[in-house]
Amino acid sequence: MKKLFAEFFGTFWLVFGGCGSAIFAAAYPDLGIGFVGVALAFGLTVLTMAYAVGHISGAHFNPAVSLGLWAGGKFPAKDVLGYIIAQLIGAIAAAGVLYLIVTGKSDFVDIGGFAANGYGELSPGGFSMTSVLITEFVLTMFFLLIILGSTYVKAPEGFAGIAIGLALTLIHLISIPISNTSVNPARSTSQALFAGGEFTSQLWLFWLAPIAGAIVAGLIHKALFSKE
Repeated sequence: MKKLFAEFFGTFWLVFGGCGSAIFAAAYPDLGIGFVGVALAFGLTVLTMAYAVGHISGAHFNPAVSLGLWAGGKFPAKDVLGYIIAQLIGAIAAAGVLYLIVTGKSDFVDIGGFAANGYGELSPGGFSMTSVLITEFVLTMFFLLIILGSTYVKAPEGFAGIAIGLALTLIHLISIPISNTSVNPARSTSQALFAGGEFTSQLWLFWLAPIAGAIVAGLIHKALFSKE
């Protein structure tokens, strides 16, 4: 239960901090933090929680990470479902809190895109489904390779959280204009549930591509890097 609570709080913080920065601060009202600020926010949520609860649960905060670590032989299959459920509950709870804050604004009309992910007309830069699919697959694959490599037994100890947090920052710097950056099905689900409409109908891609990329990375690491 400690592991599941750690995953709940970690995923809550990721969505609240990352998506919250995009919703409230990215363009506020003329002088905002922009894409770079949002990218840093996502990276910092993972970095801070990796050190806060990583020693308890391993700091996955992402269904794709849990499945990628399982594919890489670093996580038991019996724990995967529990982790994913805890991550989804944490993400949805964070989105619920963000919704309560947004609707309390004096000039509130609607929540808009709510930092949800999308392709085609819902892509910030108008990128196609194929472009978003490739982007999410490749970036999640490299994210898992960095996670698996930085936490490997022969890697320098104590620095994994920094490498992983910076990797997520870089991922967002690349892909916010393309897909609003997912690489995390829980993060995508929580925002799509509140944004509704086409965001919900496109959610399948933000489960399929990150999970496929993560599993491929796990198999690559298992085959090439985790053996002498």
